[in-house]
Amino acid sequence: MATKHRTDRPPTAPDNPLLRGVAITPISFVRAIAVALQQRGMEPHPALQAAQITPDRLRQADGRVTAAQFETLSAAAMQQLDDEALGWFSRPLPWGSYGMLARASLSAPTLGVALKRWCRHHGLLTRDVVLSLQTTGDEARIVLTEHRPPGGDGSLREFCHVSLLRNVHGLACWLVDSRIPLRGASFGFPAPAHTDAYRVLFDGPARFAAEQTGIRFDARYLTLPVARDESAMTQMLQRALPLQVRPYRRDRLLVQQVRQLLLARPRDTRCAGDLAALLNTSARSLHRQLREEGATLQSLKDEVRRQRAIDLLQRTSRPVKQIAEAAGFRSEKSFIRAFSAWTGVPPGEWRARHGS
Repeated sequence: MATKHRTDRPPTAPDNPLLRGVAITPISFVRAIAVALQQRGMEPHPALQAAQITPDRLRQADGRVTAAQFETLSAAAMQQLDDEALGWFSRPLPWGSYGMLARASLSAPTLGVALKRWCRHHGLLTRDVVLSLQTTGDEARIVLTEHRPPGGDGSLREFCHVSLLRNVHGLACWLVDSRIPLRGASFGFPAPAHTDAYRVLFDGPARFAAEQTGIRFDARYLTLPVARDESAMTQMLQRALPLQVRPYRRDRLLVQQVRQLLLARPRDTRCAGDLAALLNTSARSLHRQLREEGATLQSLKDEVRRQRAIDLLQRTSRPVKQIAEAAGFRSEKSFIRAFSAWTGVPPGEWRARHGS
């Protein structure tokens, strides 16, 4: 009779959910969690084993793990430590602490109010680091001020800074159900060996050895209304860790950005390709994202052109041909045809009725 041979080896990558995808997360973050466990007198092996991270991988200077492995490791270590901060702070943050912060921000009318509330309440959990929302001109910043650096070999400090910024950025995107592209991120520590990973961790340029740790983004996102409810919050908290790495395709500020570019630069935005270039995207992506927001480029063009044309017809005595050009039309004939479709009358007749 044939004998079946038992094997304890993990399944190969195509069959193993933990090993699927590109391994991007630096092994130094894994070591930081191991250090946190050891500092509390705990053995890191169970959490590492749950994530199928071998001792050999842990010793690799340039090793990487997949997002699924790191999520599994973090969840196991949080439970083992009963500390959602994974050893960053002088006292543990019991399981549910960050969920409490998120729930406290849910009733805010706008993202700006929600983030201010989240930062203020985080200060009630620990004073080791303080997070604040700052606005200067058209730019918003979430700044991390450190009062007591995490102990260990430096990897725990880097992991703390990166995780906190990813946490609050991920929550912000989730609250308004929108991608919030970063203009940049800065870190108050020297550039690590794995700086290439920061291009994935943060979608803006990263600067190291900076005076402050923080992220920067367009301040207009702060005016977006919070789009989630209690039911969505409950579902999100059941698997909150992937929130830090979830890619949002939609951008709820995109319609406003397109409208403003069409208003400010009519001659440079006559075709989708030119407009997409100004937004650092492709024409195909621009059309897709606008559809996700329930808009089309043509409808936005019509809205802006109509607004500009009516304003010029009403306030000025400029000839129709000049108004057509100012409104972004290539010819007076196409302008008259479009204006008649919008208002039911040609521009000259509209001016006679409504002009000053």
